Amino acid sequence: MRKILIVGAGQSGLQIALGLQSKGYEVTLMSNRTADEIRSGRVMSTQVMFHTALQHERDLELNFWESQAPDIEGVGVSVAGPDSARVIDWVGRLDGRAQSVDQRVKMAGWMETFARRGGQLVIHGAAVSDLDYFSRTYDLVLVAAGKGELVSMFARDAERSPYDAPQRALAVAYVHGLGPRPEHPEFDAVRCNLVPGVGELFVMPTLTTSGRADILFWEGVPGGPLDVFQGVQDPGEHLALTLGLLEKFVPWEYARATRVELTDAGGTLSGRYAPTVRKPIGRLPSGGLVLGVGDVVVANDPVTGQGSNSAAKCAASYLASIVAHGDRPFDEEWMQGAFDRYWDTARHVTKWTNAMLGVPPEHVLGLLGAAGGIQAVADRFANGFNDPADFEKYFYDAGLTEKYLTEVAAA
Repeated sequence: MRKILIVGAGQSGLQIALGLQSKGYEVTLMSNRTADEIRSGRVMSTQVMFHTALQHERDLELNFWESQAPDIEGVGVSVAGPDSARVIDWVGRLDGRAQSVDQRVKMAGWMETFARRGGQLVIHGAAVSDLDYFSRTYDLVLVAAGKGELVSMFARDAERSPYDAPQRALAVAYVHGLGPRPEHPEFDAVRCNLVPGVGELFVMPTLTTSGRADILFWEGVPGGPLDVFQGVQDPGEHLALTLGLLEKFVPWEYARATRVELTDAGGTLSGRYAPTVRKPIGRLPSGGLVLGVGDVVVANDPVTGQGSNSAAKCAASYLASIVAHGDRPFDEEWMQGAFDRYWDTARHVTKWTNAMLGVPPEHVLGLLGAAGGIQAVADRFANGFNDPADFEKYFYDAGLTEKYLTEVAAA
């Protein structure tokens, strides 16, 4: 039986661990927190998972909360004008539903499932020296812990990482009491509110530890008017800042939020990081090799909502590569090949995300405007959140955008 060590108990690490476990591998999972500590801790992300990523969970029968989480059937886009009026506003319908489950709920539940099914769970914050020791006793070591010392083993891929500094200041609040959307209140949708030159507000239905909730997520241009959350420790102050910015920049969202309250004391999060692609193979002092997973190797800004989707797709790709490799050694050539197969999907996410962090060119603004009058354009853009590869066909190139809009208008 092949022995595999996975360091990190997030979406990608746990999904691989449970997948390998179901296929008879001897898996050890290392986490720096217990399931109870995760469940009672601070929120970790703003996850909305779209159809393809959710299907990877279904394939492994890990979709434990599917009947409880709100069904997200659309993606709405609004653009604010100089006077905070909505100059663009539409909702695209998704071909397959999306869902959001608070990672405190999911990761704690998955971790307990892994242990209950006989997996070896080690609660320990791993250092490079630990991996140096373990690499001699496992056939493969996967590093899925996206923060801390271990990430330093993976060199930045400068060719694939155009930014060397954070492009957004991030601030998250999980709330109860948000009113319904006045447009299409009959179904749940993610709202993407773009405030040119200032940042973005995303509103996402979710399932959290206390049931149905909504996520208010500001992405602010560093140094701009949304970049006010650094050093704010008090959850109440965080929420007050969040709501004040809603009232100023997106008053149509503030109108729904006048009675909100935080879901719990751990329902806020703020921070920033530079979007980075890293080389996938880490080299240990003893000469051993480890393979990076998920946002250890491809960490995009959350502006396109792809983090947990990418983690699930990376886990599915790596799982298939491991199983297909049989009993052969997991050498450097295999590791690079496993990452390259995942990068074939991930590159589209990175390209789209980095494009959305910049100033939108005229043809993109025209495309977003056209979606307000042509439902097919709105629907296609919305479904790009599930399959970002589709943007290659009509989004980046002004000529392709014009050709597409001409064809769809004629149809």
